[in-house]
Amino acid sequence: MDIGRLRLGELLAALSLATDLGNGFPYEKCLRTTLLATRLGERAGLEMGDLSDVWYTSVLRYTGCTAYAHEMAQEMGDDISAKATFAPADPGSPSDAMRAVFSTAGRDKRPVQRARTIVRYMKAGKSMHGRMTAADCEAVSRYSKRLAMSPAVISALPHMFERWDGKGVPRGLRGAEIALPMRLNQVAHFADVHLRIGGRAAAKTAITRGRGGWFDPTVADLFLEGADELLEEIEPESVFEAAIAAEPEPHLTIGAPRLDDLARAFADFVDLKSPYTLTHSSGVAELAESAGTAMGLGTEEVALLRRAALLHDLGRASVSNGIWDKPGPLGVAERERVRTHSYHSERILSASPLLAAIAPIAGMHHERLDGSGYHRGANADAQTRSARILAAADVFHALTEQRPHRPAFSVEQAAKEVETMASVGSLDRDAVAAVCAAAGQQVSPRRERPAGLTEREVEVLRLIARGATKKQVSEALFISPATAHTHVVHIYEKIGASTRAGAALFAMENRLLEG
Repeated sequence: MDIGRLRLGELLAALSLATDLGNGFPYEKCLRTTLLATRLGERAGLEMGDLSDVWYTSVLRYTGCTAYAHEMAQEMGDDISAKATFAPADPGSPSDAMRAVFSTAGRDKRPVQRARTIVRYMKAGKSMHGRMTAADCEAVSRYSKRLAMSPAVISALPHMFERWDGKGVPRGLRGAEIALPMRLNQVAHFADVHLRIGGRAAAKTAITRGRGGWFDPTVADLFLEGADELLEEIEPESVFEAAIAAEPEPHLTIGAPRLDDLARAFADFVDLKSPYTLTHSSGVAELAESAGTAMGLGTEEVALLRRAALLHDLGRASVSNGIWDKPGPLGVAERERVRTHSYHSERILSASPLLAAIAPIAGMHHERLDGSGYHRGANADAQTRSARILAAADVFHALTEQRPHRPAFSVEQAAKEVETMASVGSLDRDAVAAVCAAAGQQVSPRRERPAGLTEREVEVLRLIARGATKKQVSEALFISPATAHTHVVHIYEKIGASTRAGAALFAMENRLLEG
């Protein structure tokens, strides 16, 4: 992926899909809210700079959703279901909260279980709300500063739970003390939630009821005056392109260093979800980057691997902490829920062409060479060298972390475990050796390849021996055409061949096409 200058808005739009999952929202809820809030800002006559603040405030609003997930799951059982339950409720209205609980809590459970869920929600709801909002606001504030957002965005984001009438939290701000970008977002957020539940009429009713209480009456009136037109734009199944197109100009752009900063911020976003996964993604990225370099990956490939490792677990946001933090064995349904998280990671990253190159690497972090992994059950032929490295790094680092059902392994124990997995054909032996070396551990030496070929060069040789062009090699191995060309030149030099036939004969003579 040629970095150059990338649109920050497009990157955040894709990554916002992870915040949708963490809140129990459907995909693109954040983008529908962003689009609607921006349109309201346009109707309010805001200048481009102020509209940009509205857009970025909205696209980042939900990034604090993992901050209280662990505690909420302890109190509610399922943090994601709890958030979805309370989403339609005005947090300043006890009766509204009660209606939300009785109408949605535990709907998929048996009567006795549902009754227990409702009682739990009613007992914990009010006190939990204060703690959750404080954690959410603190987290989103820190993320916005790390991403170098404008002062207006940084100051607006912690106001998400404030109310026009002063009855909100955590500061009890009143009226225009609440930043305008958030006042616009609040109306957009609530309108979209109720649009999904009951259509346009429900959205209009919800904003009318909240006018002057939760919502700035001027903003509420702007919405109500053009509600049908505004809601029509966010009704399609996908608004991804429309939301990106609505970003006011001039568009913010970033280069490679800030792309890594962005990836690290979202790595921390997902790792924050559980006390057991803090620094997991960044730790995996360090191991994978070091291993990839040692195994001869090019600079571009190493950069892609590093970013894929930082973002490989975004899909974890979709699974309740009631499952992640469970001390005992998981049930069948819980295991299936877990198996979806790598799919969601890949889907989130695939949403933007700017991140699409790392999507297949990240999405394969739980695949195994023998086809026993998930979510595809892909075998060795489908797994690139980068994917194999990431899988090994993910297993190794996870083993060294404490989990609710087991203590942390020592690095020596982790090395033995991943070497065993390699010996039975689950993990790639060379990737395991490189990852263990990156962690200061030595395992069985990697195989010596004839003519001094690297593992990547053997992969390229297999392809060209079977008739692949350099372009096809590039596409198959997710490398640039220039990198593919360089590999082919080096291979021919090393093996003393100048044609595909010569390369194929060398590969057959040295049994390089068999594994």
